[in-house]
Amino acid sequence: MVHIFLDESGDSGFNFAKKRTTKYFLITALFVAHKGPVEKIVRKVRRALAGRERKRHVGVLHAHYESPKVRTQTLSLLAEKDVSILCIYLNKRRVYTNLQAEQDVLYNYVTNILLDRIYRKKLLPVNEPITLVASRRQTNKFLNENFKWYLAQQTERNHALRLTAEIKSTREEASLQIVDFASWAIFRKYEYGDDTYYNLIRQKIVEENPLFP
Repeated sequence: MVHIFLDESGDSGFNFAKKRTTKYFLITALFVAHKGPVEKIVRKVRRALAGRERKRHVGVLHAHYESPKVRTQTLSLLAEKDVSILCIYLNKRRVYTNLQAEQDVLYNYVTNILLDRIYRKKLLPVNEPITLVASRRQTNKFLNENFKWYLAQQTERNHALRLTAEIKSTREEASLQIVDFASWAIFRKYEYGDDTYYNLIRQKIVEENPLFP
């Protein structure tokens, strides 16, 4: 079964008067034919933590909170795997005003475009079931169900694909911890002009485009 793991970086707010509002927002997809090798990255990185560091660790890898050593190790291991990374990024000041007011609609819209681009890259098998697992960002059950329904309906209608969308936490799905690192690395390139970590996975990125250029 083919898997697509989805994560986001940056905040989706548009109040630029707020200090922590980011200039960019991006959604990253990690495409894998077999998720086992990606899950092994999490186990290997956690085993490599020093004793004291392991005791203090929360048990879930998260790029924002990890040390440079852990970030480098995780992304270097990802670069060795048979994966494809696709990303759509938004300069939020260029997003249409009507979409700024409907952040959940915008998220669904961007994700659907990302799936369309995965399809056009001919990464998706026509006759195999596809599971998309998105990192949980909402506690609202209605919005989560709408997200899953929308993606399944769009992929079936537009590409005749059998897609099941799921929403899980990073504790429930280890591979979401890895796409978090990939998304974080790409985000730093745009938000801060820092491509140090991005360059570690550069050869695995098969598409990286703006939505509102």
